Amino acid sequence: MLPTIESLDVDGHTVLLRSDLNVPLDAGEVADDYRIRASLPVITSLRDRGAAVVVCSHLGRPKGPDPALSMRPVTAELGKLGGFPVAQINGVVGDDVEAAVRAVPDGVVAVLENTRFESGETKNDPALADGLARLADRFVLDAFGTAHRSHASTAGVAERLPSAAGPLLVTEIEALGTLLADPPRPFVVLLGGAKVADKLGVMRHLLPRVDWLLVGGGMCFTLLAAQGLEVGESLVDHDHLEDVGGLLEEFGSRIVLPDDVVVAHGFAEDADHHTVAVDQIPVSTMGLDIGPRSVAKFSDLVMGAGSVFWNGPMGVFEWAAFRNGTAGVAAAVAATSGYSVVGGGDSVAAIRMLGLDDQVSHVSTGGGAGLEMLEGKTLPAIAALQRWLDSAAART
Repeated sequence: MLPTIESLDVDGHTVLLRSDLNVPLDAGEVADDYRIRASLPVITSLRDRGAAVVVCSHLGRPKGPDPALSMRPVTAELGKLGGFPVAQINGVVGDDVEAAVRAVPDGVVAVLENTRFESGETKNDPALADGLARLADRFVLDAFGTAHRSHASTAGVAERLPSAAGPLLVTEIEALGTLLADPPRPFVVLLGGAKVADKLGVMRHLLPRVDWLLVGGGMCFTLLAAQGLEVGESLVDHDHLEDVGGLLEEFGSRIVLPDDVVVAHGFAEDADHHTVAVDQIPVSTMGLDIGPRSVAKFSDLVMGAGSVFWNGPMGVFEWAAFRNGTAGVAAAVAATSGYSVVGGGDSVAAIRMLGLDDQVSHVSTGGGAGLEMLEGKTLPAIAALQRWLDSAAART
C-alpha cells in the first residue's frame, strides 16, 4: 500500500510536487492541455490543505537548457486553467532557486524550470536530488507517466523527503492493477501502433492471462509475415519475427489478427488505396489501416468483453483515409459495458480526437509506464515511494 496525500501532513509545509506536464507545444503555445488539466486536482487539494506548492516537471527531451522547451507557456496555462496565481522560477536547483522559492507569496504556486535542463535528471544524480529536496519538506509524486524512470525528480527525491503518491498516480495504479490482478472476463487486450518491439514484453506477460489479444496497426504485419503471408512493403520488424512466431505457436488460439487491411501505393495522406484480404496484399503496396471486416470482428470481441485494455491505433489515424479502423474500435471500446482502459499517447490522442474519452472507464496519462506495469515490471519511482514508507515504518 503506497502512502497517499491524505496520510501526509502538509499544513504549513512546502510540498514539492512532481507532475507530468510534458505537453505538446505549437509555436510556443500549449497545443494539448490534457495533462495540465489532469494535474489540477492534486494542486487544488494541497493548496486547500494549507501547503505551499512547488511544481516540477520535464518538457520534451532537451539535452540542456533550451528556450524552446521552457516551462513558461505551460506555467501560464496551468494558472489559467487552475484559476490560481503562479510564479515561474528561473531554474531547477541552486541558491538562487531556493531564494526565489522562499520569496513566492502565500497562495502562489511556484513552477520550476524544465527538470531536463539539468544533466543529472535522467541519471538520478544524487546532488540534483539533494538540491530538489532542499526546496521543500514534503514530496508528492503524481506523474505516472514518468514513474518507470529512475530520475532525480521522481525516485531520487522520494528517498529524501516524507513522500506520498498523488491521486492521479493512485488512480493509474488501481486501474492497471485491476487488469493484472483479477480482470472481469472475458479479458480483451487490443494492441496497435507501429513497433512490435515496444509491445513484445506486454504480449508475453499478458497472453497467459487474456482471453483474446487483438493485434492491429503497423505491428500486425510482423505477425502476418511470421505466418508466412506476403505483406508487400508494410512495416515488418524482422528482428522480432522469430519472437512473434513463437508467441503465435504457443498462444495462437488467443491471438486475433485482421482479416482485411487497407493498402496504399506509398506512405502519403492522399495515396491511392483500397481494401484487400490479408492473404492478397500486393507486393507493391503497404498496409496503413485494418479493413471493415477486421473492424467488425474486433468490435464484436470488445463489445462482449468484461474488461478491455487498448494501446495503439489501428492505422495512420491522423489521415482521414486511414482512420476508419481506429475510429471503429474506439467506438466499441467506448460503448462496451465492460471495464475499459485506454493507455498510450496515440490511442489516447485518437479517442480524445473522436470525442469518446469521457465514455471509457479510465484514460491513462502514462504510455510507457503503463506498458511496463502491464509487463509485470516494478516501476522505480513507485518502488522509491514504497521504500520511504517502509523506512518510515521502521523508525516508528
